[in-house]
Amino acid sequence: MRYLWMVILTLALPAMAYGQKSAEVRRLEQQRKETLADIEQMDKLLQETTQSAKTSLNHLNLLSRKILSRKKVISLLNQEVNAIEKDILDIQGQLRSLQAELEEKKQGYAQSVRGLYKRRTSQDKLLFILSAESFAQSMRRMRYLREYADWQRRKADEIIQKREEIARKRAEMEKTRAEKRALLGTQREENKKLEGEEASRKAEVQRLNKKQKELRASLQKKRKQAEALNRQIERQIAEEIARAERERKAKEKTGERKAESKGGYAMNEAERKLSGDFASNRGRLPYPVAGRHTVVGLFGERPHEELKYVRTNNSGIDIQTSAGADARAVFNGVVTRVFVVPGYNNSVIVRHGNYLTVYCNLSQVYVKAGDSVSTRQAIGRVFSDPEEGNATVLHFQLWKEKTKLDPLPWLE
Repeated sequence: MRYLWMVILTLALPAMAYGQKSAEVRRLEQQRKETLADIEQMDKLLQETTQSAKTSLNHLNLLSRKILSRKKVISLLNQEVNAIEKDILDIQGQLRSLQAELEEKKQGYAQSVRGLYKRRTSQDKLLFILSAESFAQSMRRMRYLREYADWQRRKADEIIQKREEIARKRAEMEKTRAEKRALLGTQREENKKLEGEEASRKAEVQRLNKKQKELRASLQKKRKQAEALNRQIERQIAEEIARAERERKAKEKTGERKAESKGGYAMNEAERKLSGDFASNRGRLPYPVAGRHTVVGLFGERPHEELKYVRTNNSGIDIQTSAGADARAVFNGVVTRVFVVPGYNNSVIVRHGNYLTVYCNLSQVYVKAGDSVSTRQAIGRVFSDPEEGNATVLHFQLWKEKTKLDPLPWLE
């Protein structure tokens, strides 16, 4: 019995390891497919935002992100090839173990057949039974002969099954090798595409470098527009905090409204619950646009990846999507303000307790101040800029009280 369990464990452990490796390959393949879908979306956006007379960083940002995604695809392909190589080595090890076990079974079976040949007559078996010292011993000998015959049949079946298993493993290994060859071919194709994309990015950088003066003027104008937007948001936050504070003082005895921090927004019980629910969904909020999209502007102040003389300062993130796409609420909340700022068109603020989300650059607005909105509800149409080749970019911000937060870690 101890030997039997050792054999079972010896066979089971490699099979379990192979199953895990195959799952790893499937996981990597799924990631690669998702990244390729992102690249396909960026291709579509690049075609929509064709070169225009106006200087823009959107085209270069899209190219840069597409190259990063292409490099990720190549990295995933390398990981897939390595995982498949490990699978092949595992299968080869299993084949050696199976072959050794088959030889052992064949030798044992051959030995039993030789023994049976020596005692081949039914007369020998009858004498073996009749020579017993008692009836009970005769019955044991009869049972032994039956069990011995059954054992021989099982051993013969095991040898056949083992041969079939070896054949399956060999076919499995050939299939895995074919998958590896296909992946290496895909990898070569991806490398060629990457070379072409890097050449396009280099040409775009050279084009923008020649327009330094125009680009700087455009960035300066955008910076002033962003500052005007932030002033509007800060003014609205201050007004709401003051209003909530007045309500808190009016109902001071009931203690209905309380601020989380000094000088913060005084929330009632429903708003406190909403704020807690919003915070607990960090990393799981849906993107604020419907359909496929890509982030072309990151939060915070940073030097541009390609243009050394360019620094960008972003109070939120910029998400490019297809023309005609809607902006949507990332969580349940209440619309507190709809306003217009030059350069950002219509903007909408939604309050979620003491958190606020801001949706800017809308050509149409579907909601008004005071409306309750639900998660993924459309709140407006994202503006498509004809001067930027119909680039459709939503500017999205996230605030807690008076503090700007990076929205990206909050989104799924």
